[in-house]
Amino acid sequence: MSSMTPSANPSAHISTSVSPIAQPALSPAVYIVGAGPGDPELLTLKAQRLLMQADVILYANSLVPKQMLEMTRPEAERIGTASMTLEAILPLMIERVQAHKSVVRLHSGDPCLYSAIHEQIQALAEAEIPFEVVPGISAFQAAAAKLSLELTIPGLVQSVILTRISGRTQVPDTEELATLAAHRASLCLYLSARHVKAAQSKLMEHYPAETSVAICFRVGWEDEKICQVPLHQMAAVTEAEDLIRTTLYIISPALNASAQRSRLYNPDHTHLFRPSAR
Repeated sequence: MSSMTPSANPSAHISTSVSPIAQPALSPAVYIVGAGPGDPELLTLKAQRLLMQADVILYANSLVPKQMLEMTRPEAERIGTASMTLEAILPLMIERVQAHKSVVRLHSGDPCLYSAIHEQIQALAEAEIPFEVVPGISAFQAAAAKLSLELTIPGLVQSVILTRISGRTQVPDTEELATLAAHRASLCLYLSARHVKAAQSKLMEHYPAETSVAICFRVGWEDEKICQVPLHQMAAVTEAEDLIRTTLYIISPALNASAQRSRLYNPDHTHLFRPSAR
């Protein structure tokens, strides 16, 4: 059985301070910003600029490292939302914007995935509060980079599925995990560590038991751990390491791919910018 060890994360100790550049003041609005998986250096330039200028930052403090706030203005109002409900968060955002302040709503990862921004956007629109969504890097992208992994290898796998197993949040019947596993694509499994035995069982209905799984814990954080195990050990390793949250699984034939070559840079492959040399 493979055990997990902390991954090398050199950027965890790199200063995130930047020299201030004169920028026009932000318009009063809510900026829904993706903080990425944890590494402050994986923030987009736009996300960094918004954090540096915003009057108010509402951040998911259970999922966003404190280092992210080091670049905010000293006088900025910072509000952790881990213990708050939507009914408490929304009035705060609306009141601050109505008071002509700029608000960054800082989410982990990318806001388009498992971030619960849909209901926030609807409520802001109904209240006629201007807002903007700023993308971030998702954990599956950061994990693949740490693994030096291409999730789409010609002739082996060409699709990536991002999903979760049903738990307190139900998954539609048409997206049941075993159904998706039937494709044997590169499958990135979020929010499923608490139900890992059920997930492993459903995956093994279609993936071979020896299929490689990358177990990725707190990708981008200082205590990040990543290990690669056979699918049939996925649940045992998860439970042995007591991983119950902030864990991503990548199940993919790409993890053990042999030498492959795409056609993109093949001399025989011509396109608009590279005519045949023969």
